Amino acid sequence: MEVVRIDEKGRILLPKRIRDALGIKAKQQFRISVVDDKIVLVPLKSTADRYYGIVKVRKWPRDLDEFIVEAIQRWWRESM
Repeated sequence: MEVVRIDEKGRILLPKRIRDALGIKAKQQFRISVVDDKIVLVPLKSTADRYYGIVKVRKWPRDLDEFIVEAIQRWWRESM
């Protein structure tokens, strides 16, 4: 168990040992809520992490924007 202090701006420093154990990186975002009088932090994945690998690229296209639009449309049709 660790003891931390809240500063004047309401910030809490998470000890390095805890950040390392949970793989928390600088500027990572969290959802915060109160559950049964406890503060709960849930790490959010970046958009890039969430969609990484959704489309397999065999060969990079000439027009990346066009490729992305087509890939999203294909994914949307297949997810219905």
